[in-house]
Amino acid sequence: MKTYRIAVIPGDGIGKEVVPAAIKVLDQAALLDGRFQFEWTIFPWGCEYYLETGKMMPDNGIELLKQYDQIFLGAVGMPNLVPDHVSLWGLLIKIRRELQQFINVRPAKLLQGLPSPLRQPNDFDFIVVRENSEGEYAESGGRIHSGQDEVAIQNAVFTRKGTERAMRYAFELAKTRNGHVTSATKSNGITYSMPFWDEVFTQVGKEYEEVGQASNHIDTLAAFLVMKPENFDVIVASNLFGDILTDLGGAIMGSIGIAPAANLNIEGLYPSMFEPVHGSAPDIAGQGIANPIGQIWTGKMMLDFLGYQDVGTRILNAIEQTLARGIKTPDLGGAATLQEVTDAIIDYLT
Repeated sequence: MKTYRIAVIPGDGIGKEVVPAAIKVLDQAALLDGRFQFEWTIFPWGCEYYLETGKMMPDNGIELLKQYDQIFLGAVGMPNLVPDHVSLWGLLIKIRRELQQFINVRPAKLLQGLPSPLRQPNDFDFIVVRENSEGEYAESGGRIHSGQDEVAIQNAVFTRKGTERAMRYAFELAKTRNGHVTSATKSNGITYSMPFWDEVFTQVGKEYEEVGQASNHIDTLAAFLVMKPENFDVIVASNLFGDILTDLGGAIMGSIGIAPAANLNIEGLYPSMFEPVHGSAPDIAGQGIANPIGQIWTGKMMLDFLGYQDVGTRILNAIEQTLARGIKTPDLGGAATLQEVTDAIIDYLT
């Protein structure tokens, strides 16, 4: 039996509640399958750790994480006590950058039992592949002068290597799905980086002539995701555009709080990190009503990445059956507790 060593960072707020729930589901799925098992190691890093030590994670934190097969992250943030830029750059982005997790993948699909706010959702099922290391979020720029003369400069950095890497991943992913890739661009308004993005997309696309290809401006694409999301399969986008589109994807599913994500080191040199899109929700932390579905679906993505897509599919089916039976937490309009939702998913698996 294969044993996977997983570094677990529950983080803050509801992360400390939904992570244990997801671990129960994953352990049950592994037990039923019989081919693998998990060995979990908890790291108490996050904002509480920062308030005690002045750091979001210890100095040797990255070296510790390198010893594990994958990373399972809950949620990070206590904005009333720790500024968001401190918590974000001190843990999440630090891990993404130093473990070379260059690709971010976020799915969005119409789930059985969860009504979409769209009048005609038409059973959409798409995945956004987001370049995760550079683009508009590059640490390039600065501020000069003061008063009325103050200037803030933010440089977007697009490398051919990083851009091609994201696009090739998107094309390879599309080959396993419905065979179509849409590029998110804005070359009619952003003078240099987006024409470059378009050129690379065209060049890489020539290597995948069997895959359907299209390019949409980001504003039009956002409108299309609301009007006809069923038309999309794989969308490849820059760091900023991908961030925005994936929140929109969560919204048309019916809740950003259920959306999962994966930060991938596709070369396998370092562990990848799996995290839900939702935040730490300190306003409901400790009440037992947090929604565990985003974290559990994130675990499903980890199983997919490890090669157990069949097990991951069973977990997603269990999620949908639980929702279809009306077992939902208050954020989805239900009255179930976190524990009741988790138990229902496990019961369906069993």
